[in-house]
Amino acid sequence: MADVTYFVAMPFVMGDDGPAPGEATECTSANAAVMRAESLARKPDHVGAVAFSRTGDPMLGEFSDAVLIRKFGDVPSDLSGL
Repeated sequence: MADVTYFVAMPFVMGDDGPAPGEATECTSANAAVMRAESLARKPDHVGAVAFSRTGDPMLGEFSDAVLIRKFGDVPSDLSGL
């Protein structure tokens, strides 16, 4: 199977140790992910949000590192765990 790119918006909530990732939402495009992340960052229970993409082969479960598209608000500087 060919590689597939997923676009994702993910909010951050304040946890005991600082900002923690919330529930991610798959989006149809990079632009849709940015718009959704911006909206999520404005919700009262969220401290920020990111839009990112990941490319890989879902059949093998192998994906490249996430590529940050845009971030909003208070999010960790190290997003390597996405």
